[in-house]
Amino acid sequence: MLTVTLDEIQRNLTSYLRQVAAGESIIITQSGKPIAEIKPVSPTSQQIRPYGLCAGEFIVPDDFDSPLPEEILNSFEGK
Repeated sequence: MLTVTLDEIQRNLTSYLRQVAAGESIIITQSGKPIAEIKPVSPTSQQIRPYGLCAGEFIVPDDFDSPLPEEILNSFEGK
Protein backbone atom coordinates (compact mmCIF):
# COMPACT_ATOMS: atom_id res chain seq x y z
CA MET A 1 0.00 0.00 0.00
CA LEU A 2 1.37 3.34 -1.09
CA THR A 3 1.09 6.48 1.07
CA VAL A 4 1.19 9.93 -0.55
CA THR A 5 0.40 13.47 0.53
CA LEU A 6 -2.53 15.43 -0.83
CA ASP A 7 -0.13 17.77 -2.62
CA GLU A 8 1.68 14.85 -4.30
CA ILE A 9 -1.50 13.28 -5.59
CA GLN A 10 -2.77 16.62 -6.92
CA ARG A 11 0.47 17.15 -8.84
CA ASN A 12 0.49 13.72 -10.46
CA LEU A 13 -3.04 12.31 -10.26
CA THR A 14 -2.90 10.45 -13.58
CA SER A 15 0.20 8.52 -12.58
CA TYR A 16 -1.31 7.49 -9.25
CA LEU A 17 -4.57 6.45 -10.89
CA ARG A 18 -2.60 4.21 -13.24
CA GLN A 19 -1.09 2.51 -10.20
CA VAL A 20 -4.56 2.03 -8.70
CA ALA A 21 -5.80 0.55 -11.98
CA ALA A 22 -2.86 -1.87 -11.79
CA GLY A 23 -4.06 -3.07 -8.36
CA GLU A 24 -2.23 -0.76 -5.92
CA SER A 25 -4.09 0.89 -3.01
CA ILE A 26 -3.13 4.43 -2.02
CA ILE A 27 -3.55 6.21 1.31
CA ILE A 28 -3.73 10.00 1.00
CA THR A 29 -2.42 12.03 3.93
CA GLN A 30 -2.72 15.67 4.93
CA SER A 31 -0.59 17.11 7.70
CA GLY A 32 0.66 13.58 8.41
CA LYS A 33 -2.83 12.14 8.99
CA PRO A 34 -4.62 9.74 6.65
CA ILE A 35 -7.69 11.36 5.09
CA ALA A 36 -8.66 9.02 2.25
CA GLU A 37 -7.93 5.72 0.57
CA ILE A 38 -8.08 5.01 -3.13
CA LYS A 39 -8.30 1.36 -4.08
CA PRO A 40 -9.14 -0.63 -7.19
CA VAL A 41 -12.76 -1.40 -7.93
CA SER A 42 -13.79 -5.04 -7.82
CA PRO A 43 -14.51 -6.66 -11.18
CA THR A 44 -18.01 -5.80 -12.43
CA SER A 45 -19.04 -9.42 -12.88
CA GLN A 46 -18.97 -9.94 -9.10
CA GLN A 47 -21.16 -6.89 -8.43
CA ILE A 48 -24.05 -7.90 -10.69
CA ARG A 49 -26.73 -9.82 -8.87
CA PRO A 50 -27.94 -12.87 -10.76
CA TYR A 51 -31.50 -12.81 -12.08
CA GLY A 52 -33.89 -14.89 -10.01
CA LEU A 53 -31.69 -14.86 -6.92
CA CYS A 54 -34.68 -15.35 -4.58
CA ALA A 55 -36.85 -17.44 -6.89
CA GLY A 56 -39.39 -19.45 -4.95
CA GLU A 57 -38.88 -17.56 -1.67
CA PHE A 58 -41.84 -15.24 -2.22
CA ILE A 59 -45.16 -15.88 -3.90
CA VAL A 60 -47.19 -12.89 -5.08
CA PRO A 61 -50.69 -13.21 -3.64
CA ASP A 62 -53.64 -13.27 -6.07
CA ASP A 63 -55.04 -10.05 -4.55
CA PHE A 64 -51.72 -8.15 -4.84
CA ASP A 65 -53.13 -5.42 -7.06
CA SER A 66 -56.60 -5.27 -5.49
CA PRO A 67 -57.71 -1.95 -3.99
CA LEU A 68 -56.73 -1.43 -0.36
CA PRO A 69 -59.41 -1.68 2.34
CA GLU A 70 -61.17 1.60 3.14
CA GLU A 71 -59.66 1.83 6.66
CA ILE A 72 -56.11 1.68 5.30
CA LEU A 73 -56.87 4.27 2.59
CA ASN A 74 -58.31 6.56 5.27
CA SER A 75 -55.17 6.24 7.43
CA PHE A 76 -53.03 7.28 4.44
CA GLU A 77 -55.23 10.33 4.02
CA GLY A 78 -55.13 11.17 7.74
CA LYS A 79 -58.82 10.46 8.37
